[in-house]
Amino acid sequence: MKRREFISLLGGAAAGWPLAASAQQTGQMKRIGMLMGNAENDPEGQARIAALRQGLEKLGWIEGRNIKIDYRWAGDDPSRLRILAAELVAIAPDLLFGAGTAATAPLWQATRTIPIVFAQVTDPVALGFVASLARPGGNITGFATYEHTVAVKWLELLKQIAPHVSRVAVIYPQANPSSDGFIAAIEAGAPSFGVRLFPSAVRNGAEIERAIEAIAAEPNGGLIALPGPLTVHRELIIALAARHRLPAVYAFRYWVTSGGLASYGVDNIHLYRSAASYIDRILKGNKPADLPVQFATKFELVINLKTAAALGLDVPVMLLARTDEVIE
Repeated sequence: MKRREFISLLGGAAAGWPLAASAQQTGQMKRIGMLMGNAENDPEGQARIAALRQGLEKLGWIEGRNIKIDYRWAGDDPSRLRILAAELVAIAPDLLFGAGTAATAPLWQATRTIPIVFAQVTDPVALGFVASLARPGGNITGFATYEHTVAVKWLELLKQIAPHVSRVAVIYPQANPSSDGFIAAIEAGAPSFGVRLFPSAVRNGAEIERAIEAIAAEPNGGLIALPGPLTVHRELIIALAARHRLPAVYAFRYWVTSGGLASYGVDNIHLYRSAASYIDRILKGNKPADLPVQFATKFELVINLKTAAALGLDVPVMLLARTDEVIE
């Protein structure tokens, strides 16, 4: 079965699932351990949690009434994710939730028995989290974003908006297991776009600044910020790109609404809201091994024309015609 047909089949099956239910009569409080790669005060992280809570409430799971959620936030230190994952496993909750690839990996490494649901994971088969999309086969399943090959689209978008770019810095968080797959995909596509890549693994603001300054030191530079724990530094990255007049492409819409140039990616909020359905089913007795991984099916292209104008870029009309959202 082709992947596209498989996704369509999932969509049809999902339509028959109950969208709402009365409060669960379990006789006891269920406990969920939730690992977040964001800072607790990050609006994007809070929006994702709010979407997940909304999804759970529609299914009858009310925080403080029949579920207790233990939150752990990595903040600006992704290296703490492994420690926080161990803390959550030690609590022995009924279920663990991983927000993103970087947060899901340490949970999966810490336990093969406690059920795990994830949202916003890249290519879980390639990462070894699951045996297959249709039959995960272990204690983990959830809602994925895309495969690593989407990274070529980011490079293509950068060249469409800024054809003069010939040197591209690719900054990525060391804590994200998906980074190697993204880098490999971009490296494979780089020759066809006539660019040289300068990948830089970064851990903090100082390393981000050095990487961006290095690409800006010579002309015709551009920037791609890979997804992952870099989110906590997005204001710094966007500001540095503006200061050095670097065209930059990102993976998600919220970077562009914050002043970034362009993004191509999925609707994260929808993934988190959808993840509630699997949490519900597992708390009712279903096994993660039997719940197929679902991929996001809708991608959105977002361009900030104000930022483009500030960089002296004229976005091609044909590209704008395909853009889902234009910010002016």
